[in-house]
Amino acid sequence: MATITGGQIAAQALLEKQVEYIFTLSGGHITPIYQYLEEEEIVLFDTRHEQAAVFMAEAWGKLTRKPGVAMVTAGPGFTNALTGIASAFFSNTPLVLIAGCVGLDHKEKLDLQDMFQEPVISPMVKKTLVCQKAERAQEFVDMAFRIATSGRPGPVYLEFPVDVLNSAVEEETVKKLQTTVASKPVDRKGAKQTIDMIRNSSKPVVIAGTGIWQAEAEADLVTFIEKSSVPVFTSLSGRGTIPDTHPLCFESSLAIRPGPAFAAFIETDLIIVLGTRISLYYMFGDILNPAAKMIQVDIEPEEIGRNRAVDLPVVSDLKAFLTECNEIMDAGDPASEFKDKFSGWITTLSEADTAGKAPSTADWESTNTPIHPMRLAREIDDFMDREDDIVVADGGDTTTWMGMTRTMKQAGHYLDYGIFGSLAVGLPYANAAKLRYPEKRVLLLTGDGSVGFNFMEFENSIRKGLPIVVVISNDLGWGMIRHSQEIRIGHAIEAGTFIGKVDYHKMVEAIGGKGFFVEKPEQIRPALEEAFASGKICCINVMTDPTTVSPGSMALANVGAYKA
Repeated sequence: MATITGGQIAAQALLEKQVEYIFTLSGGHITPIYQYLEEEEIVLFDTRHEQAAVFMAEAWGKLTRKPGVAMVTAGPGFTNALTGIASAFFSNTPLVLIAGCVGLDHKEKLDLQDMFQEPVISPMVKKTLVCQKAERAQEFVDMAFRIATSGRPGPVYLEFPVDVLNSAVEEETVKKLQTTVASKPVDRKGAKQTIDMIRNSSKPVVIAGTGIWQAEAEADLVTFIEKSSVPVFTSLSGRGTIPDTHPLCFESSLAIRPGPAFAAFIETDLIIVLGTRISLYYMFGDILNPAAKMIQVDIEPEEIGRNRAVDLPVVSDLKAFLTECNEIMDAGDPASEFKDKFSGWITTLSEADTAGKAPSTADWESTNTPIHPMRLAREIDDFMDREDDIVVADGGDTTTWMGMTRTMKQAGHYLDYGIFGSLAVGLPYANAAKLRYPEKRVLLLTGDGSVGFNFMEFENSIRKGLPIVVVISNDLGWGMIRHSQEIRIGHAIEAGTFIGKVDYHKMVEAIGGKGFFVEKPEQIRPALEEAFASGKICCINVMTDPTTVSPGSMALANVGAYKA
């Protein structure tokens, strides 16, 4: 009678899920799975640190809306993966983390890399799964993928003790389960009430977030906005689900971005929140007009009502909800009913957009040296002007400057760390984006502090043939912390905020890439042109003004992070 090992069953289950890449760093406790994937279609994409592997899996999940898969070994391999998992949990990204662990027979014997992993990671994931029988490995893989994508997406932890992976069982005892859940619940009454509340409003706004992207509802959102004539702001992975260039889109919902968001949220009388959370980005709801009515639509019931009373809570898949709303409007005559209903409000927002951007124009066009980081962000935005260009941002102030500047033309083509705010995502995200879209231009703008976390992923880019362009905004240290300390306590504490001038471009050249050193604003564009023309992994080291203070630094100084 034929036998099969737990590792072989797990490998076959991953193949059945049509996984393309597993982002990983090898180790003894996961070798029993590795050995059965060595000659298979799945690519084991090895990184130089487990954190980078999980960040790549997170980026893959963000880009594809399917579970990214990471695999790490026991103990330190597992603990190195935790930051990436926490990030995926906050960003609601589908991800499956597979980890090996000490064999069941060796628990509490002080074996190599022994630790209780499941209790540590449990608060950071949708669910933890520990497979203790080899014949059930396929079931557990199936469960992990199903849970990662059902309802509100998120990471799932799947653990295999090494002796379970090595155990041989009779093949006929292996139960094969395969279930795909495609539930799209919709609240039809809520959709009708939404249209009624729009009819009764005079200054409505929509905030469209990650839920729109995850539900593949981009086209439905555009149709909804055009039929209702309601102005829209976008956030997080919802950026680009309706292009910033659309006449009814007023770009980012972040009030710190130059534009009309702050004015809109103060004056609005109806806020329609579609698939995003009322978080720090909205000062926990305090920035939103308290007299305005609020509609919140989310796939996760427990999310509705966080930080703000909601007048119309709607539990629904966003695509199904918008489809229902559009059909309700089609049953009437939206072309005449809503065509000019909010024209005065749109004019007000357009004027606020112009006024809101005016104070930043001098920084975007600055000719100063050291270079103003807003000028650097604007040069990148102007250069990366193709609809399918991908921009990644990493770093404290650096991500803030890019977020204040980037024009979104297509969904899924801008990546940053989102609400969790973890530095170090830049190189792994950019590598994942280039792997996913080898034909597209991929640029990472990162701070000089954040680039150090996973710096050896430059070598990975070179070894794997992923020609990304990395621009470093080099302000000599940890700018956001430095400036927030100056605001809060009157001075920066040099230890922990100052790095100094580092020739990162030469370090990249030393391992086989191409480097550029930029000190003047007029040198930025030529460096970008030469970098992309080279077809190589490039590092453009740009010396930026260490005295500029971003709105992010100001916010950090005022969130109670320090004693008065």
